[in-house]
Amino acid sequence: MSRHRRPVRSAVLSLILTLALLPFATPTSAAPRDGNRWSVDLSLVNGDDVNVRYTRTGLRLADLRSAPAGPSPHSAVAEGLYLSAPRTLARPATRVRAEVTARVPHGATVETQVRGWRASGWTEWREATRGALFDVPVTRVQARIVLTGGASAEVRSVRLTAERVTVTAVSAATPGLTYRVYATRIGHVGGTTANGHTITARDHFVALPSRRGLSPLNAGDYTVRVCTTTGSRCEYAPVWDVGPWNTRDDYWNLSSVRENWKDLPQGRPQAQAAYQYGYNGGRDQFGRTVLNPAGIDLADGTFWDGLQLTTNAWVDVAYLWTGTGPRGVVGDGPLNIRAGASTAYAVRGLAARYAHVPIQCSVLGQTLTGPYGTTNRWNRLATGQFVSHAYIQAVYGGSVPRC
Repeated sequence: MSRHRRPVRSAVLSLILTLALLPFATPTSAAPRDGNRWSVDLSLVNGDDVNVRYTRTGLRLADLRSAPAGPSPHSAVAEGLYLSAPRTLARPATRVRAEVTARVPHGATVETQVRGWRASGWTEWREATRGALFDVPVTRVQARIVLTGGASAEVRSVRLTAERVTVTAVSAATPGLTYRVYATRIGHVGGTTANGHTITARDHFVALPSRRGLSPLNAGDYTVRVCTTTGSRCEYAPVWDVGPWNTRDDYWNLSSVRENWKDLPQGRPQAQAAYQYGYNGGRDQFGRTVLNPAGIDLADGTFWDGLQLTTNAWVDVAYLWTGTGPRGVVGDGPLNIRAGASTAYAVRGLAARYAHVPIQCSVLGQTLTGPYGTTNRWNRLATGQFVSHAYIQAVYGGSVPRC
C-alpha cells in the first residue's frame, strides 16, 4: 500500500498542551485522592516501547526518519510509542484526564491515550487530554503516548487524574458485533508494525484502521475472530498494526463513540464508503485516492494458513474485546481449531499465539499436554470450534459452564 508523507514546515513553533473538561460529564464526588492522581514516569523506556528515547529534558522520537514503505499508514511519517505500566486506582473511575506539557513543533504531533481495566478486560484506548470517558467504572489505568512527525516533539511531563463522573452521552459498542469487511494481505516480511513487532514469514496478526484497538507488543488484549464468508475457516488473531488506509477509523463503534466519519453506518469502514460510494471524494484521511474497500489487513499466515485465502476477499470479523464472558489466552501457536474435542476431528482454522479467545463452555475429550499442563478438558470457542485447555490459560471473566 502506498505511503502518505505529511509536509513539514520549516518554521518551528512550540506549544503547551492544555486541557478542557468534557461538557457532558458531571463529577459526582469530591476531588480524587492522591491514589487517583499521578505522574507518568517517562524515563522508563523499555522493550514495550517503539522508537522513543528519554533525555534529561523529556521523551522524544529516537529516529526522525519515516519507516520504509510497509503494510499500513502508521509509518507514513516517523512514529514513536511509549507504554506506561498499569496503575491501580485508589477507587474506581469513569473518566481519566491528562495534563501534558510538551514542545510540539509544526509537522509533529503528541497524543496521550489511556485505557481502563474492567471485569471483562481492557477498554479500547481513548484520547485523554480532554478527558477519556468509560461507560463502566475501571479499577486500573494504563497510559500510552504517541509521537509522530518529521520534527522532534518533546514530552516533558504527563499527569493523570482519574475520577468518578456521571456519563450521559457515551455508549459502548454493542458487545460481540461482527461485520463483513474487505480484507487485504499485509506481506512486508521484515517490516515493523505499529506496536514494534518485526513481521516474520507467514506471521499471524491483523491490522485495523484505528489505534483504539491496538494491542501492546506480544499481547492480544485486542483480538479479532476473522472468518471466511462461508464460515468454513476462521482465525483468532491479535491486532498488532494500524491500517489499511486510515488510522482513526474505529468503524465498529457507534457514531457517538466513533472517532471520525460519524455520519457513516456503524460497521462500514471509511475506505469502503470512499471506494464504493465516493465518500469524502473517494479519498482517505490523508487525501489519497482509495484503491480498494479494505477494512482489515491480514498477516500472511492469517491470510494463507488460517483462512486459506488466495486473493483479497470479503470476510466476517468479530471484534472480541467488545464482548463479555470468560476469556483465555493462547499460550502457543498458531493453535489448531478443531470441529470436536479430539485431534481426530477436522481442523477448522487457527488461533494465533497471544490471542484472547472467548470460552463458551468446556467438554471432556482427548487428553493432551501443552503449556498449561496435561488435561482432557477442551474449550468451545464458537459452534464447531474446539481447542484443548492445555493450550489456553483462563485470565478473566466468569466461570465456564459444561457444554
